[in-house]
Amino acid sequence: MGFDLFLVPFLTGLALAAALPLIGCYLRLRDEWLAALAYAHVAAGGALAALVAGLPPTLGGLAAAALAGIGRQFAALRLSGGASQALLLLGGWSVAVLLAANQPLAERLAHALFDGQLYFSDSARLSWVAASALAAVAGLRWLSRRLLLSRLYPDLFRLRGLAAWPVGLGFDLLAALLLALATMSLGVMASFALLFVPPWLAFRRARGWRQTLAWAVMGGVLAYGAAFALALYFDQPFGPVLALLLVLAGLLIA
Repeated sequence: MGFDLFLVPFLTGLALAAALPLIGCYLRLRDEWLAALAYAHVAAGGALAALVAGLPPTLGGLAAAALAGIGRQFAALRLSGGASQALLLLGGWSVAVLLAANQPLAERLAHALFDGQLYFSDSARLSWVAASALAAVAGLRWLSRRLLLSRLYPDLFRLRGLAAWPVGLGFDLLAALLLALATMSLGVMASFALLFVPPWLAFRRARGWRQTLAWAVMGGVLAYGAAFALALYFDQPFGPVLALLLVLAGLLIA
């Protein structure tokens, strides 16, 4: 860990491992955990489309995720039962697979996106991820009370003559952009695992909202550290090791 070859990737993933479970708690609170998987696939499709168009893949992934966050918020007004999340998931997956099947460059990047490319993180990506994680925490701190009220007391906004959709839109944008960066580093399924399993376990065991957030972050960070060490020691890809470790933790704890 004294070499940048391992330290920079470790710190990049650590920032995501702390921020993603926080986002996951609010997604679970709003029964929108499927949106996490949808945003990850949309970001992958956007990155591949940008590569084919000769643009930076990271820019394409962020732009696609931001558009998905905006579109899903307004589509949710007309589509119920998580249909908007499912449609985004299917659309993002379809675009990514079609681009990978027809473009050699896109095929290699698709493999990296779905499996993760954490070990190739550099100082520039670390700076982006660290700044985004801090911005996500700050944004959630500002949105938290409004998100809780809109979920637990939805009539409060109506009685006060306030619109609830700006709160949802702000959160969707925050989640989509952070997930896009996570997809570029950890991969689709590893990002989803950090968003889903630690909050799921915290919801089952914690006695209050603040304890839920704390336990989710702690679970994500511990699982990430253990998976990083195991993947390096046994010379295995990081994403599957992290996902399998979280699955085992889920089975044992739940």
